[in-house]
Amino acid sequence: MASKHEFVRAGPLPGGVISGVGYRAVRPGQEAARPLHRGLPSPYLTLIFSLDGPVISGLTPDQARGSDAISTDIVVGGLHHSPAYVVQPEFETGIQMAVHPLAARALLGVPAAELTGRFVTPGTDVLGRHAADLRSQLIEATDWEARFAALAGYLEKQLATHGDRPRPRPEVAEAWTWLARHRGAGTLRGLAAHVALSERRLSTLFRAETGATPKQAARLMRFEHVKAGIVRATAAGDAPDLARTAAACGYYDHSHLVRDFHQYTGLSPSAWLAEECRNIQAGGHLNGGG
Repeated sequence: MASKHEFVRAGPLPGGVISGVGYRAVRPGQEAARPLHRGLPSPYLTLIFSLDGPVISGLTPDQARGSDAISTDIVVGGLHHSPAYVVQPEFETGIQMAVHPLAARALLGVPAAELTGRFVTPGTDVLGRHAADLRSQLIEATDWEARFAALAGYLEKQLATHGDRPRPRPEVAEAWTWLARHRGAGTLRGLAAHVALSERRLSTLFRAETGATPKQAARLMRFEHVKAGIVRATAAGDAPDLARTAAACGYYDHSHLVRDFHQYTGLSPSAWLAEECRNIQAGGHLNGGG
């Protein structure tokens, strides 16, 4: 039996969900050592409902394949700055969402900063038993349209439940918007002046809300932008021009891009592309996540 991959993009979802992708994969054989997928850092939180079995992952390949692997059917992940390693089972079905960090209070009931410190948080620990009920609905649904409809209904209920939660401070929200508009370029001094706060005060408030400093968030945004450009070129069958892409995305030079790639993927850009090329061509990386 040949390997098969299916990726289906959800329509717009409520509550600060940047994107949602349904996935299904069949990978026969290799029972002795299942392949690993690198879950890459991004400027978004991760929410996954796995429908075939638990997501098994770790901070290192050894952890992902070892007795101390993290295993959960519903994944909530905060901002992180190094790759995650996820075991790819023979059969895999689920929905993965990228969630705006400033939507965490309204959608998840906690600020994004509370998701830091642990690489993966079991979803029911954050979302409660209703998330498990939703997962059962998603498993029973007969097609992606029904699954996405059930998911949208659940997200609307979450927003109604947490509607009275405090919102992120406007200075933090505006700082994130400024960083996103500049695609991670610009200086902390310029950002602090824009929101009329000292650099130290802004960094304290920003980290307390998102779990990352403005500089860390800016690097994640810049990396997300450059990765998206490389993925688009590869999906189109072109060889990415890394030097030109680095310059267009605000990196000082090609070496600067390579350093970030090593931190966020554990590989050089060319090595990461070689590892992920088949997944990209099959339609993976649709949601801007890893």
